[in-house]
Amino acid sequence: MSPIDVARAVRWTRLPGPLPIDHGSVDSAQWRAICAQCRAEGGRLAALWGSDERAAGQGFLVHAIVASAQRRFWITLGAGDADPRFPGLGDLFPVASRLERALFDLLGVSSGAPDTRPWLRHEAWGPADFPLRRDFARADPMAPGAPPYPFVAVRGAGVHEIGVGPIHAGIIEPGHFRFSVVGDEILRLEERFGYTHKGAAKRFEAMGLVDGARLAGRLCADSSAAYAGAYAMAVEALSGCTVPPRALWLRALAWERERIANHLGDLGALCQDGGLAFGHTQFGLLKERWLQTHDRLFGHRYLMDAVIPGGVAYDLDAAACRSLDAECASILETTRRLQDIVDDHAGLQERFLETGRIDEARVRALGGLGLAARASGIACDLRVNTPLPPYDRLQTRIAVRPQGDVAARVGVRFDEIYESLRLIREVLAQLPGGPVRVPCDGHGGLFGVGIVEGWRGEVLVAITRSPSAAAHHVHIHDPSWQNWPLLEHAVLGDLVPDFPLINKSFNLAYSGHDL
Repeated sequence: MSPIDVARAVRWTRLPGPLPIDHGSVDSAQWRAICAQCRAEGGRLAALWGSDERAAGQGFLVHAIVASAQRRFWITLGAGDADPRFPGLGDLFPVASRLERALFDLLGVSSGAPDTRPWLRHEAWGPADFPLRRDFARADPMAPGAPPYPFVAVRGAGVHEIGVGPIHAGIIEPGHFRFSVVGDEILRLEERFGYTHKGAAKRFEAMGLVDGARLAGRLCADSSAAYAGAYAMAVEALSGCTVPPRALWLRALAWERERIANHLGDLGALCQDGGLAFGHTQFGLLKERWLQTHDRLFGHRYLMDAVIPGGVAYDLDAAACRSLDAECASILETTRRLQDIVDDHAGLQERFLETGRIDEARVRALGGLGLAARASGIACDLRVNTPLPPYDRLQTRIAVRPQGDVAARVGVRFDEIYESLRLIREVLAQLPGGPVRVPCDGHGGLFGVGIVEGWRGEVLVAITRSPSAAAHHVHIHDPSWQNWPLLEHAVLGDLVPDFPLINKSFNLAYSGHDL
């Protein structure tokens, strides 16, 4: 039985775009029934957010995108106006708990869940301030003095708490990790983020949809091409424009190069945390050369503004294609030699093997995505499960390791580097001719969705427009929302000194979370 069978009264509309996504407005019973059926079928919650549509006479709306094996359903529920509420989904999808807390902090819409601790409120807003409401306009800063955040306490003989962050000893964004330990053994880890929440959705409201592409590509710098790509796809779905084939292939080239850049950097950092300085240096050199090529051929080291609504902002001539192909061959040879060193290094393998392990059942229960899920035996990859052009012609191979430990996540990174190098060379060999962009203004439809398999997992962008086209709302969802809870489970039973290694093996986004 499919979700459509559960709620036959729902009028589903197939949204434009390359992915099969149906949208429907539902009541509270249908909201729960569709999500429960999706969960029973092994599906997951892809995103949950809200929007202020009071100006259009619709009050506050709550949106969810749930994903079954091959399809996605976008359901919209009216939450009311004066005291907006909706039925929570935390009992069906664990990730919903934090998403619902964030939704209340931003919009003041309550799920009625028992955990009412603030998730994003760090003395920035008063108790009656909800910054995603369209009439929010508070100029005065809040006076400090909010009560301490009530982390869950672990009681027992010899139990101590260790607070790490939110300020870290490095050039990374803030996040707090509260450990409960006996000696060095970790009994519990609880996270808290949102310290540098950007207010991106509010900023998008003041920008045109085309101009918003620049902001989308700057929200999470290590995933600029993926974010910009998902945003462009959502705008293209709204306008109904058809992206030229050459642009689609060049987008895939950018996404695979972004994947390789991040895997190279993470492999170097993992070598450093494991005590192999040589590996840190060598992988750092490879990544630096890779990024210099980005700057030379694509205009930016981190591919910002490369992917735009309607296509891409760059093109490659024959000489550039030959140069990229030769670079792939060189990177392949060097990376294989480095993997031999990593795999044969006894000290490094002792740190990697059986450390930070999380099994497939736990990852499925928590709704894990992307690299983290594939390293625990789950073959989830949008490029394979629901391939968009040109991936439908490239026959991408999923990199899956069953062990679920640091060693598995390292192995998946190596496997994905090799596969991405192969895909890039295939793209260069089959690159069609023609234009690389078409006009795309975002006018036309009311709903648009874009989803890209970024290097961490699926990056999702959903855009809604009011019927009068006077207002729009942009929601961006990073896979780190699903995967941060995996880290809390992966560290249990390990030692505190192993946490940096385990954390880096996931390398989840603070930026993507704090949008």
